Amino acid sequence: MRRNWLILLSLVTGAFVAMTVPFGSRADGGPGSDVTFSKQVAPILYRNCAVCHHPGTVAPMSLLTYKEVRPWARAIQQVVASRTMPPWHADPKYGVFENDRHLDQKDVDTIVTWVNQGAKEGNPSDRPALPTFADQEGWSIGKPDVVLSMSTTASVPDTGTVPYRFFAVPTNFTEDRYVQAAEIHRGNPALVHHVIINVMEPGAGPLPPAGELNFEASGEGRGGQRGAGRGRNSNPDGMLIGWAPGMSPLVLKPGQAKLIKKGSVLIFQMHYTTNGEGGKDQTSVGLRFSKGPVEKRVITTGAFARQLDIPPGDPNYETNAVMEFKEDSHILSFMPHMHLRGKDFEYRLVLPDGSSKILLNVPRYDFSWQTTYIFKEPVAAPKGSKIECKAHFDNSTNNKYNPDPTKEVRWGQQTWEEMMIGWLDYTIDGQNLRQETASLH
Repeated sequence: MRRNWLILLSLVTGAFVAMTVPFGSRADGGPGSDVTFSKQVAPILYRNCAVCHHPGTVAPMSLLTYKEVRPWARAIQQVVASRTMPPWHADPKYGVFENDRHLDQKDVDTIVTWVNQGAKEGNPSDRPALPTFADQEGWSIGKPDVVLSMSTTASVPDTGTVPYRFFAVPTNFTEDRYVQAAEIHRGNPALVHHVIINVMEPGAGPLPPAGELNFEASGEGRGGQRGAGRGRNSNPDGMLIGWAPGMSPLVLKPGQAKLIKKGSVLIFQMHYTTNGEGGKDQTSVGLRFSKGPVEKRVITTGAFARQLDIPPGDPNYETNAVMEFKEDSHILSFMPHMHLRGKDFEYRLVLPDGSSKILLNVPRYDFSWQTTYIFKEPVAAPKGSKIECKAHFDNSTNNKYNPDPTKEVRWGQQTWEEMMIGWLDYTIDGQNLRQETASLH
């Protein structure tokens, strides 16, 4: 994500690339009509950008008022016209997604014309009311019902490579809990590269006490960490929630939930990266419980391609992975994961009769944006259906983000190594938890 904003910074300092939409072009329905911030641009920003660009969020600036937006006008024009922002990497030919962030061409033209006309404010009374957000006490999901934190503080060195670290966080829940929303708060954002939280359920082995665990990772979790899998125990769900650049908090629809059984322990998988200064971290997760009946348990799983052997200089190394549905199911979302050499990623659904269709194609994968693509309508996957994932890696000098095109690359934890995981969330047909959860609050 940071590298995308380097584009903005360079534009502000003068490296502006001229736009193709001419001054006074038709962006508002009338030839040569004036486009102003208050009347035409603010509504676009409020609908599509402000959810990240308001005070207290991950974005580097707020874009709510004319005073805030005006210094960034040319930078906004560039990243909107190039479709760098808002970040959305799915090929529009496949799938209809609830969280689709891409701008319609009319909106792009409006912003470009506004800047070409001098980025005028217009009449402040034309501006719509400022949008409101779910943020409450710093939580975009709203005030959590419970906040669970690492019981010990992690110290991160100034330099060097830090292996994945794992921390047990007991829930102390005395009854099963169904989670409709969850959000991770990094204790030290400058040091936390990603977080994966799994649920270790009682009944299949001893549960660890609170504190740091001593086993080493061997790879699995959203983001690709099997060490987190040790925290799943007999739990069929791949993870509770994760955080990486570009990922949003978990927010499920009414009637859907993640399950945390009573007495479970959360396993925080922490990936720290050094920055020359070091420091301490104590990461937390906020949970909001389902307030009404829950009918479907949401399960996270993935298709993995672990046998990576990417030759030096290869510009288009292909790998594949498959997962099969053991029961009639419905797919809710996809999240492709690779590292810096990731080039493209495709999900294909193959039905039991052999017919198939592409559900998601990401032609230009961006490691800076670990996007979850949420279907507007769940996709049926009958028993015996398969998800086939195909991905390509660019290990050549053409890839400006390539750490070292002279090296052979294999599966590994660190960003200069690689992973290929086709994560997905799904529910099982015929499952109805209504009676089981009717008494929960």
